[in-house]
Amino acid sequence: MSSTASSALLTCFAPVVDRHTEILILGSFPGEASLAAQQYYAHPQNQFWRLLSAVFDKDLVALPYAERLLRLKAHRIGLWDVIAACAREGSLDSAIRHAQHNDFAPLRRQCPALRRVCFNGKTSGKQAPLFAKAGFDTLVLPSSSPAYAVMRFEQKLVHWRGIIAQP
Repeated sequence: MSSTASSALLTCFAPVVDRHTEILILGSFPGEASLAAQQYYAHPQNQFWRLLSAVFDKDLVALPYAERLLRLKAHRIGLWDVIAACAREGSLDSAIRHAQHNDFAPLRRQCPALRRVCFNGKTSGKQAPLFAKAGFDTLVLPSSSPAYAVMRFEQKLVHWRGIIAQP
């Protein structure tokens, strides 16, 4: 994924979706810890898995990564990122350069049940109007990143519960 040359583009992970996916959570692009671990939201201070644990009242954090993904799929939730490739030093979205976005056109075929697209933070949330125009229910969430510290966990959770709320 990452390279030793700072000018080389980093690439995102494959989407975690299937034909039963009803809700897709889109981040911006994996941070350094996630790229190193080859896991979505691997940074120990990222609140993503804690937030979803609270939403579903199940401890996803304690599970091995592969089991976390299976649990998300069991709840008909998929994961992906809006950016397919970019150059970046560090993990901040503000450091993203030369972003190339993922092609979301195949989603309707791959995920015929998809109805809601949620965005983990403002960077990915910039794509919300495109998904809304395509007929999806959209929800821009406060970022689960440790860099987004203006809201406490409990405040973020209020918004994150909207992932599974009926529109």
